[in-house]
Amino acid sequence: MADVVRAHVWVQGRVQAVGFRVFVESAARKLTLTGWVRNVGYDVVEAIAEGERANVEALIEQMKHGPRGARVDEARVECEEVTGEFEEFGVKRSA
Repeated sequence: MADVVRAHVWVQGRVQAVGFRVFVESAARKLTLTGWVRNVGYDVVEAIAEGERANVEALIEQMKHGPRGARVDEARVECEEVTGEFEEFGVKRSA
């Protein structure tokens, strides 16, 4: 069985109005991850991703760079217990 992990990620910087959430959603779906992404305030994007360790790590690396036009000044990652609560990866309403 694959090594399944859960990461809670926050990135801060120029991450609004640059397609960051759609970028994260698309990348996560390609990596067959489950979870969600949302805006928090005006300069933070938050995401939770569950899946195979290598794929979660790949998503984190992509989030540290973001789409064209984005600028990530800070990224914070916390490992959490896998819950298996998600069926797919989607965009949540802003916090």
